[in-house]
Parts: sequence; C-alpha cells; structure tokens
Amino acid sequence: MRRLAIVGLALALGVGAAGASGRAGPTDTARFLTMRDGTRIAVDLWLPAARKGRIPAIIRSTRYWRAVGRAKPTQPDSNSAEGGFFTEAGYALVLMDVRGSGASFGRWPYPWSRAELDDIGQVVDWIVSQPWSNGRVGGYGTSYEGNTAEFLAMLGRKAVKAVIPVSNDPDPYISPAFPGGLLTDWFIRVWNLENHILDRNDICALVGAATPAKCAQVKQEYTGVKPVDADRDRRLLRAAVAQHARNGNVYADAKGVTFRDDHYGAGPPIAAWSPYTYLRQLERGGAALDVWVGWMDAGTVDGALSRFAGARNAQSVLIGPWSHGAGYDADPFNPPNAAVQPTQVEQFQSYLAFFDRYLKGKPRPVGRSIRYYTMNGGGWHTTTRWPPAGVKAERWYFGANDSLTRTPPTVADASDQYTVDFSATTGNANRWHTQNGDDVVYPNRAAEDRKLLTYTGSPVPRTMEVTGHPVVTLNVSSTASDGAFFVYLEDVAPDGRVTYLTEGELRPLHRKISTRKPPYPVFGPYHSFLRADGERLVPGRMTQLRFALLPTSVLIEKGHRIRIAIAGADRDTFGRLPATGQPVITVGRSAQYPSGVELPVRGG
Repeated sequence: MRRLAIVGLALALGVGAAGASGRAGPTDTARFLTMRDGTRIAVDLWLPAARKGRIPAIIRSTRYWRAVGRAKPTQPDSNSAEGGFFTEAGYALVLMDVRGSGASFGRWPYPWSRAELDDIGQVVDWIVSQPWSNGRVGGYGTSYEGNTAEFLAMLGRKAVKAVIPVSNDPDPYISPAFPGGLLTDWFIRVWNLENHILDRNDICALVGAATPAKCAQVKQEYTGVKPVDADRDRRLLRAAVAQHARNGNVYADAKGVTFRDDHYGAGPPIAAWSPYTYLRQLERGGAALDVWVGWMDAGTVDGALSRFAGARNAQSVLIGPWSHGAGYDADPFNPPNAAVQPTQVEQFQSYLAFFDRYLKGKPRPVGRSIRYYTMNGGGWHTTTRWPPAGVKAERWYFGANDSLTRTPPTVADASDQYTVDFSATTGNANRWHTQNGDDVVYPNRAAEDRKLLTYTGSPVPRTMEVTGHPVVTLNVSSTASDGAFFVYLEDVAPDGRVTYLTEGELRPLHRKISTRKPPYPVFGPYHSFLRADGERLVPGRMTQLRFALLPTSVLIEKGHRIRIAIAGADRDTFGRLPATGQPVITVGRSAQYPSGVELPVRGG
C-alpha cells in the first residue's frame, strides 16, 4: 500500500524547483495546522511563484511521510517534481502527514480513523479560507492515499469537486486483508513492519542500510521525515515521533479478526473505516471520480466496479494490465520488463486534464464509463455497464481424467481426492505482494500445477475473450473442519506453458451464500463474512462452495486450453489453514455433485 515514488517526473516533464518556463520556481512552506482537538498536523504547501487570480488546490494525504528531510539545504525537496508539476499547471499542492504519522502529532490507532478523516476535512476548510484559493479542491493518491482521496469526497465539503483514487481498496476486509476470508499474512505483516519503521523515523532501516557505515552514508543525504520549517532543532519532530510509539499494530490486530464484524484490536470493525460504508455520502457530495486500477493488483478492480455500480457520481474507471499503482505492465503474456503504458508522465498528464475539467472555470463533466484493457493483445474497450454487453456465461464441468468439459456429468458417483500440499505457492511477485509496490510476475505454472488438483479442457477451436467474473462451484468434503480453497483460472499453451489468469479463494467457514442485502453491489454469490453466517465444515460431509473469482479480461488463443487448478494453500502469501495436519479434500464431479466453473465469455 506504499505510494509509488514519482521517479524521473521532473526530468521527463522538464519541471522542478525552477519550473518548465524558466520563471521563478514554486514556493514550498512546511507548517503545522492545529486541529479542533489541539493536535498539530504537518502540511507542505506548494504555490506558484506568480499567480493571476485565485487558484484551485490538490490534496495528497499520506501515512508514508509527506516528504523526506534532506541533510543539505541546497538539495531539492523530495517532492520538487510533484510540486513543480502541479504549480506549473496553476494549482496549489497540499501534502499532509495524517494524524500519528510523519511529522504530525497524535496517534494512529488503525487506518482511516474518524479523527484522521476529520483532520482532512479541516485541512480543506483551511484551504478554502486562504486568499489564494478559488474555493475548489481535488484530491489524489495511490493505495492508502487512494482511500484518503476517496474519503475526501465523503466528508461533506462542497469545495471538493474531483478526486483520483489510484489502486485503492473500498473494502479493505476483502482486499487486501482477507480475500475470501483468508488473511494475506505476508502483506499485512510486512506492511505493519514498514509502518513501524516510518513511525520510528528510522531512515536507515527504511532504505535497508544495515551497517553503521551504510547508515552514516545515508544520513549524509537524508534525515528521515521532513520537519516543519519552524522546527529548526527538530525538537517538535522528536515529540511527534514519541507519540507515534502508541500507534496500532495492524498485524497483531488482523490476527485477531476472523469475521467482518469482529472488532479490529481495540477499535471498531473494519467496516467503520471502509469507504464502501459511506457510498451515500459520496453520492451526496457529488464529486467526480477518475479511478485507476490494474487487473493484477490484489482485488482493486473488484472494488472499483462495485463503487461504479453503487454510486451514481460521474465516474471514469480505467482498468489496465497493471500492477499496484500502474507502476508496471503486468499482462502475463508480455515479457516481465515490458514498458508500462501509459507512461507515468502520461498518467500525471491525464490526472491534470481531469482536474482541469472540474477545478478550473466551468466544469465539463466526464460522465460515466469504464475503459478496460483485454490482456494478451486484446486492446482497449469502453462500456457504460458491467459486465459489458455481449458477455454470456459458459458452464464448464470437471470430468474424468482431469478434464474440463462443456458436457454435464451423468455418472451417479464420481469424485477426485487431493491431499493438500502446503508447499504450493503463487510466488513472491504475485497480485497480493504488489500492494507493497512491486512488479507482478507469474512464472510458468506447469511445475507448480503438479502440486495441485487440475482440470484441463480441450484446445479451444477459436480465440475466445473472457471478460468479467468467473464463478466456481465446488461440491467438496474435507477430513478437516477448517481450511482454504484456492481456485486458479489458467491458460495452457500448445507447448505446455501454463499462464496464470486470475484466482479466487474462500475459507469454507464463510461458505454460506447470504440472503442479506449486500452493503454494495457484488458480482457473483454474496458471502457476508459475518459471524452469524459462519459455519465450520463437518469432516467427511459433502458441501457446496460457490464463489466468484477476481474479474479479468483476457484472450484465450485458438489451440490453447483452459485449466482450473485447485489448491489448499499459498505458502508465500496466506496464513496456513488448518494450522496443523494435512487435510484430504474430495471434489465431486457426479450428476448429484457436479463441480465446475462459469466463464464470462464475450462475443463469439
């Protein structure tokens, strides 16, 4: 969830501390704003050196240091490229350390607390009271900052006209913390560790300078988080950092959560700090959204599609073949080093065009649309609904001899047994690890699939497009009362190479398909993940698991085969369930207990 750095933006755009036109560069002042409860919040204000009239402002509020302190006064600010870009375009840029982080005072008990959101609202109030403000405010950010941008539009401030949430998670329980009710142990643990490094203001640990010599070298350039201008001796910064020692431990708190309505540590359930809970406030606020998500980025696409269907705001949703933050090309059919498109510079130019529509002059609404890329060379498409027109469900069934067929089973008794292999993994560069800012690279899955239970179809007679949410039905029994079911949709090439396409997972404890009204539109069977709907497996008893895989859009080429692979573990990402033992799973494929997948096929 770490924000991706704006690497090379100044060089690429020709802007920075001096601007692109040769005029005097923007001014950058760092100060405290005092909140209603007395807590001091650190903000940086970037303003154009020369202004004609009043200007709009852009906010980026972060938990990851609003700026890095430089050891030498002559060094440019770490945000000079970002500040130069927006101020050159006629905007003020406000960068904010959220309560309990960076140089701000206070305690951060858990993500997006009510106090943190109230602070953001008060910063908006401060902005519109400034003599340079035209009374219009926008917000943007990636990941954690994407959620703060979305919350910005839910705070009831009329000044907020447009926000750009990039790779954010409207439902943090489902993504990235507990997809299918299963803890993404690796990510939450690493994220918690990095948060605590930031909270200690430990620049050496942050950059991996493990020896005293390397640490001393780092400190010749960087001091840690940037203090406010008036704090010349860093006394106030040390006082703020001391308060951060009381921040929450997200990993320990997550380990105590099983159901959606469980309290998160000493705080409320996760729903209380989830953007989806405030969809109606988003609608009432009326801000426009420009949403950027990647097919291979955790479950961020699912969240973007649910928001699009659940709130009638003007929304432009862009779904690309990307990793977290659109930092890397993650189309599994492209080489790992393929250049990301659009480039980062082009992405920022697009942000600017969107903000110009709503924050300058008379707003020119963008309407409502979803523009998505079909991977494996399928190109870009635009739709105003999801699933797109022309998508139909094709039912495929598990068959004898590990087959996947369009023909329903007719035999009275047929099943396959699988002993869970806890060494199974999707690697350490997958869609869940990318939330830490890394690339997504799924290697050839052929060897890994030999650890799994697989069902493979015959070569497809023509190229087919799968676009939408596949839905899997498993009639299963287990020798254990708890566990995990991972289902992977894969492409098998004529040469045997196996390419990961998408996945879904479910802890069988959450298997009940709820009749409750979902809190936001869902695609596929609705699992509430509430304690009242939880039910452990009865060992040896056949039961049905029915759940959607994460959405995708991809071409399956003529002559390739479709595969469903089933696992009971993903060693490098998810916690082990059950904690001990080695369950044996029975998967039914009879007339009474059929299992298979419904593929959303477009056209053809």
